[in-house]
Amino acid sequence: MLTMANNERARDALNAIPADIPRDEWVRVGMAAHAAGLDFDAFNDWSVQASNYSERDARDTWRSFKPGKGVGAGTLFKTAAQNGWRPDGRSATNSPVPSPRKPQERAKPTGQGVDPAEVWERCLPATAEHPYIQQKQGLTDGLRVIPSGDALKVAGESMVGALVIPVRRPDGSVSSLQLIAPPETAARLKAEGRPGKLNLPGCTMQGWFMVGEQSQGSTVYLCEGIGQAWAAWKATGRPAVVCFGWGRVRAVAMELREADPSARLVIVPDVGKEQDADAVARELQVQFIRMPDDWPHNADINDLAQRDGLDTVEALLSSPKAPEQRYKLLSASDLAALPPLAWRVRGVLPAAGLAGLYGPSASGKSFLALDMAAAIAEGARWFDCRTEGAPVVYAALEGESGFRVRVAAWEAHRGRSLPKTLHMVLQPFKLTEPRDVHDLAAVIPAGAVVFLDTLNRAAPTSDENSSKDMGEILEAAKHLQALTVGLVVLVHHTGKDSTRGLRGHSSLFAAMDAAVEVSREGDRREWRVAKSKDGADGDVKAFRLQVETLGTDDYGDAITSCVVVPDKAAEEVQRAKLPTGGNQRLVLDALRPMFKDGQTGKSGAPPLRPCIELEAAIAKAAVHLTCETHRRNTRAREAITGLVSRGVLGCHEGWLWQC
Repeated sequence: MLTMANNERARDALNAIPADIPRDEWVRVGMAAHAAGLDFDAFNDWSVQASNYSERDARDTWRSFKPGKGVGAGTLFKTAAQNGWRPDGRSATNSPVPSPRKPQERAKPTGQGVDPAEVWERCLPATAEHPYIQQKQGLTDGLRVIPSGDALKVAGESMVGALVIPVRRPDGSVSSLQLIAPPETAARLKAEGRPGKLNLPGCTMQGWFMVGEQSQGSTVYLCEGIGQAWAAWKATGRPAVVCFGWGRVRAVAMELREADPSARLVIVPDVGKEQDADAVARELQVQFIRMPDDWPHNADINDLAQRDGLDTVEALLSSPKAPEQRYKLLSASDLAALPPLAWRVRGVLPAAGLAGLYGPSASGKSFLALDMAAAIAEGARWFDCRTEGAPVVYAALEGESGFRVRVAAWEAHRGRSLPKTLHMVLQPFKLTEPRDVHDLAAVIPAGAVVFLDTLNRAAPTSDENSSKDMGEILEAAKHLQALTVGLVVLVHHTGKDSTRGLRGHSSLFAAMDAAVEVSREGDRREWRVAKSKDGADGDVKAFRLQVETLGTDDYGDAITSCVVVPDKAAEEVQRAKLPTGGNQRLVLDALRPMFKDGQTGKSGAPPLRPCIELEAAIAKAAVHLTCETHRRNTRAREAITGLVSRGVLGCHEGWLWQC
């Protein structure tokens, strides 16, 4: 019971403090509320009274508070006392303020017994002589003024003479009041860096204030403050809503949409908030306007009206922008007009996205990756594949000490230096460290290809088999790709069972736009396109590692490394195996698509070679033969037997694979 009483006391003190205070003071009060044992809902319900309220900002700030660190609970009570709070004057009505997530629920009066309806009733009707109305060329409709002699104070300031704007719920009841301080007070507050618009303390802002009258299906302009709403209504004759701060525009738009789904809502942001307006408009599928380019930060349509006239405002508001639709309906002609896929290595790697190059240890994948990187940097053909030249950044995170020798071997074999557009990174780098990602992206040329060799060294503390950890790795890799607007290639290992492909969680392979698999059987090495959008999945290229001698070390031993060389002999052998008979060619062409979806790890087959069932292959091939129907299965079986005899296909225990 004591804890509950203390929480009630802390909540009462918090609600006595105006939320429209400078940010550093707002954070300090929040820390004190946290130390006093209040929860986020209490802090959020208090913060929503501010004209610049943002739930995301409030939540992020609350999460940053740590127990036992920062200011203590005493700061909360001291600040409340400075704003007129007295612990013995707490009203029984000082109960938790209803969350703005329940807009239909009437807020109870809070703070030092301040009831917005009671304050509103004792105010006088506003007149055209009020300084703020004159300053903004506004209207008096629906507004009042705090009368002379009234005792109301907000933030320690007397509100006598303040213009009062009611915040009305959809049912017309008053949830709170916004008070625009009289000129002398407003000038002093501005000099102190404090806002001149103050919300009634302890009251949750629910609803809006409407300038003009709304009819079913009409256009409604959503404005931060009443000055903009006045300008919108006077220029167009259409209703304008005061949202009481940018942080409430989204919530008000949702409430208006719920009240009238047919209403055409147009957001009217100040200069500097166009990006946020576009995001809200896209989310809620409403429209928004942009101020002309020559206006300074925070300028609004009231400023535009006073300088350029209401006709200019009308022209601006009559041409709102619609956010880009998330989904687009395309016709066949639209599809034909789309640009073709841009390749970095034709049929192998796209120009942008996320790719992988993987294989077992000692398969030669790092040598192959360096050779590919050099070809891309030069714009030279690679294994007879056309490349589109681009800058390349190669992060050698594994075997850094030997990388210099690999580069020297490449240069000795080619008889030329590596292209200047190929850059190396030898320092440690972690994908899981946001600062590492941003720092690396800062030095990478736009549109470059980035090789991370290897993924294990780029995420050394992550569990590759965990979906959560792999998700974080992929998110970081995609973020690096987005920052560089190019291609990120992850060099990675296969697992202990190489037939299962990439090591780690299956989401890695699924997330890639392209993948190159490297395999080795004895001295025979080959790479194949394991995945490629619009590429030739399954294409196999043989290569070998040729030793290059670079000199001798201090002990007289030879310094050697290897370079990648296409294995022409293996390719000649493969070509010699190609079928010559008509049926064999038809059968092989029919079976090639089946091998793309084949199963690896079958007895007698190479570990990484996809296999298909013999009987399924016969049935598939028979359909493509042109002989008599009753002879097709026999001819298909004979053709497959011939292909096996020539070494084009392998066969064991009812499974076929390509040799």
